[in-house]
Amino acid sequence: MRMILGSAPDIEVVADCGGAQAVRTVLAERPDVVLLDIRMPDVDGVTVLRRLKEAREAPPTAGQPPPTAGQAPPRPAVSMLTTFDSDEYLVRALREGAAGFLLKDTDPEDLVRAVRTLAAGGTALDPSVTSTVIGGYLRTADSAEDATRAVAELTSREREVLALLARGLSNGEIAQRLHLAHGTVKDHVSALLAKLGGINRVQAAVLADRAGLIRITSPPAA
Repeated sequence: MRMILGSAPDIEVVADCGGAQAVRTVLAERPDVVLLDIRMPDVDGVTVLRRLKEAREAPPTAGQPPPTAGQAPPRPAVSMLTTFDSDEYLVRALREGAAGFLLKDTDPEDLVRAVRTLAAGGTALDPSVTSTVIGGYLRTADSAEDATRAVAELTSREREVLALLARGLSNGEIAQRLHLAHGTVKDHVSALLAKLGGINRVQAAVLADRAGLIRITSPPAA
């Protein structure tokens, strides 16, 4: 993976390490994207994801001034790597805010594309995993009534954007579909994610399905 990603002219692999060193390495290197193997021999990827979240949210040490924008802990986009039989881990990762789920045998070009998408603030879901991830999360997510109430707080335009976002469309694709400027769609996405509790795009897709905005089905058989 290091060789594949390093071959892309716009991607620099700043480090690779095991789970036990992951949080310290991320804090030191400040990457834009982190790819976490779910199953590692020392510390599993979901635990690392949770520790990264805790590190970002930790208050300043007593006597220390709050960090400036340039000194703040990094907020990388984190994608999990899986072998498709890790549904329980995937559900846990979704709750911890993972922005992507990729298979370990992802095509090299697709892997590079996914990293670029994550760096740009998007989500990266392997088509083979999407229905399993969303379906597994729905079995343990909040009730449909809660989701419906949350979505009801959005404007009609924000609900339109949410429905398209939940189908996996990028901001650019949503802009084309709704005949809006790209920046306008970006603003709508930021606003609706904030109104829904500061969640990410993957979690928003789950919420949209719970609220009945979309219907997520398994991919057709080959």
